[in-house]
Amino acid sequence: MSYLDDLYQEIILDHSKKPRNFKELSDANHKADGYNPLCGDKVSVYLKLEDGFVEDISFMGSGCAISTASASLMTQTLKGKSLGEIETLFKNFHNLVTGKSSASTELGKLAVFHGVSQFPVRVKCATLVWHTLQAAIKSKPETVSTE
Repeated sequence: MSYLDDLYQEIILDHSKKPRNFKELSDANHKADGYNPLCGDKVSVYLKLEDGFVEDISFMGSGCAISTASASLMTQTLKGKSLGEIETLFKNFHNLVTGKSSASTELGKLAVFHGVSQFPVRVKCATLVWHTLQAAIKSKPETVSTE
């Protein structure tokens, strides 16, 4: 394993053990729930959108290290972003974890998930929170499922 892979693994472990923005956002104006039946991951995304920008974002739930770290890093990355920027980040992240593209500088810390593409069953763990975010933005009331 290379030094870079070791560093990436450390970042994922750190965010899974000490997730950032792990709280219910009391003034959220958008919320959605997600569930990955394969792994048992459950997540709720809380979003405060103002004039097309993310004023605040958080999550709650339980899941594997990949799922929790993905949620933690996603919430850190998206604060202050526009809906257009979120859509671009989602596409780039999805392409990264599915092996359709390599890590790019636009992804910043999210590039740590480059290795997920080598484990197809873990793609759903990494993307659950992103799909749940999309549902929150669109105010979809039904629980997002990875199945």
